[in-house]
Amino acid sequence: MHEQDFFQNALVYLLAAVISVPIAKRLGFGSVLGYLLAGMIIGPFVLGYIGSEGEDVMHLAEFGVVMMLFLIGLELKPNLLWGMRRSIFGLGGLQLLLSALVIGVVAVVLGQSIGAGIAIGLTLGLSSTAIVLQTLAEKGLMKQASGKASFSVLLLQDIAVVPILALIPLLAGSALSQGNDTSHEVQYIAGIEITGWVQVALMLTVITGIVVVGLYLVKYFFRIIARTGMREIFTAAALLLVIATAGLMELVGLSPALGAFLSGVVLANNEYRHELEADIEPFKGLLLGLFFISVGASMNFGLLGSSPGMILSLLAALIGIKFVVLFILGRVFGIRGGQNTMFAFSLAQGGEFAFVLVAFSADNGVLTTDTSAILFLVVALSMAVTPLLLLLNDKVIMPLVFKSENTREEDTIDDEETPLIIAGFGRFGVVLGRFLIANGMSATILDDNPENIDVLRKFGFKVYYGDASRADLLASAGADKAKVLIVAVDDQQKSLKIIDLAQRNYPHLKILARSVSMKHSYELLDRKVDGFERDMLESSLLLGIEALTHLGYKRYHAHRLAHTFRKHVRKVLHELHKHHKDDEKLYLSETNRHALELEEIFRAEKEDRGHGLDSSWDVSTRRKEAEETNRPAQEE
Repeated sequence: MHEQDFFQNALVYLLAAVISVPIAKRLGFGSVLGYLLAGMIIGPFVLGYIGSEGEDVMHLAEFGVVMMLFLIGLELKPNLLWGMRRSIFGLGGLQLLLSALVIGVVAVVLGQSIGAGIAIGLTLGLSSTAIVLQTLAEKGLMKQASGKASFSVLLLQDIAVVPILALIPLLAGSALSQGNDTSHEVQYIAGIEITGWVQVALMLTVITGIVVVGLYLVKYFFRIIARTGMREIFTAAALLLVIATAGLMELVGLSPALGAFLSGVVLANNEYRHELEADIEPFKGLLLGLFFISVGASMNFGLLGSSPGMILSLLAALIGIKFVVLFILGRVFGIRGGQNTMFAFSLAQGGEFAFVLVAFSADNGVLTTDTSAILFLVVALSMAVTPLLLLLNDKVIMPLVFKSENTREEDTIDDEETPLIIAGFGRFGVVLGRFLIANGMSATILDDNPENIDVLRKFGFKVYYGDASRADLLASAGADKAKVLIVAVDDQQKSLKIIDLAQRNYPHLKILARSVSMKHSYELLDRKVDGFERDMLESSLLLGIEALTHLGYKRYHAHRLAHTFRKHVRKVLHELHKHHKDDEKLYLSETNRHALELEEIFRAEKEDRGHGLDSSWDVSTRRKEAEETNRPAQEE
C-alpha cells in the first residue's frame, strides 16, 4: 500500500466512524451497529471508497479482539475462573455441540456432504466474541446472569477453535476418498519441520511458559519499566506483552485470542494490572472499531442482490436455530425470564472466527468457493443484525426488564480542593453525604450513574459523573490533596479496584469503605482499610429492635440484645477471616461453631432475670456500649 493510499484509507475509516457511530448511538442502536453501517457504506459494494485492502485491515483489526480478551482475563482471577467451570464446559460445550448438530443436519439436508455439514455446523455454532462482549458491556449487563452465561459460552468457543482447525483437514473430500493422511500434515515453525507430538509438546511448553513468566517474572519487568517514570514506555511494554503472548500462541498453532486471555488471567493478581488495563483499553477500542468496519465493508451485496430469498432464509435459519438452542439451554441452566431472552439473542449470530474457518475449509477442499461466499455473507449479516435483535428485545420483548443504558461524557471536576472524596452516591452514599455535608464537610462526589446524577443535582448536590476506578479521574478529583476517601459503590469488584488504586498511588489517604457482603469484608480486611461497615447490618438491627419492642421487650433490653449481636458479628468476622481461604469444610465448621456460640450467649441473656427486669438505663453500661459501637470494625 502506497503512503498516499494509506493516509486516504485512514481518513475514510476514521471519518466514517466519527460520523456513523455517534448517529447510531443517538438512535439507540449502539456503537457496534454504527461501525458495521460505516463499513457497509464505504465498502466496495456501496460507495467503493475501500477496496481489496479492506481484508488486510481486517487482519490488523482482529488484534482488537485479542486485546479485548486480554483485558477480560485481567478481570478474572484463576479461582473465579475455576468457579465458572460448570457454565464454561457444561453450558458452553452443550451449546456448541447442539448448535453444530442441528445446523450440520440442515446443511446435509440442503445438499452438502457429511464432511461439509460437520464443518458448517461447527463453524456457524460459534458466536462473535467482539460484538457480544462489546454490546453487553455497553448495556451494563456483564455482571448479570445473561452476561456471565454469554461470557462462559464465548470462552468455550474460543477454546474450541483450535480442535476445530485440527478437525477440518480430516473432513476434506480428498482425504476421505483417496486415503491421504492429512492428519499428519507437516507444520513449520521458524523454518523447522514440526510434526505430531513435537507440536503438542511445544504447545504445552508455551502455555506453561506464559503461566510461569506471568506469575513470577512479569512483575519485576514492570517494576523496572515503572521506575523510568515514562508513561509511554509503560504503554509500549504493555503492548509488547500482549503481542508477544499472542504471537507465541499463533506460532505453535494455538489461538492468539486464547493466549491473550490466558496471560490476562495469570496477571489478574499482578500489582500493575490496573495500569495495564488503562494502557491497553484505548488501543482495544480503536482496533475493535476497525474490525467492525472491515466486517461491514466485506459484505457482498452483489450476492445478496442476486439471491435475496436464499440469503435471508439462511440468515433467519441460523439465528432461529441458535436462539432456540440457547434459550432451552438457558432454562436448563437456571437463567430465567428476560435474562434468558437476552442471553439467547446475544449469541444467536455467527462469529469472527467463522471467517477464518470458512476460508480454511475452502483451502482444504471441504467447502466450495460458492458455499464459502454464501456462508461469509450470512455470518456478516448475522453480526450486523445482532444489535437490532438486542434492541428489539430491549424495546419490545422485555421493556420492563432491560432498559438501554444512557451514557455521557465524564464531567470536568472543579479545581477546588476538598478534604473528602466520596466514590459512589447511590442510596448508601446519599445518606452518608447528607450527614457529612450537614456537619460542614465539603466533599468531591463521584458517581457513574448519569440518571442518578441528574436527579441529585436538582436537589442541590454537587456530584460529578465519572468512574472513580480510573486513575486519571481520581487524580482530577484531588486525591493527592484529600485526606479521606470513602468508597460507597455497591459493586464489590469496582470497590476493590478503587481501593487498590488509591492505596498504590495515594498512600496518605485514609480509606473508609462500604462492605456489601462477608466476602467483601474479608477482602477489605486483607487490604487493611482504615474503616468499613456492612451496609445492611445497622439498619437490620434497628428494625429488629423495633420488632422486639412491639413484641413486648423493654426498649433498653432490645438495644442490649442488638449490641450483643453486633459485637458477636464483628468478632466472628475477624475470626472467620483467618479461615475463609482454608478448606471449605473447616470454614463451615467454624461458621456453625460461632452460630451455636451466639445461641448460647442469648440463652444466658434470657436466663439473667435481673438483667431482663431492670427497668432503667444503666448509664455506665450504655456509655461502654456506645464506645464499642462507634469503634471501627477492624479494631475489634
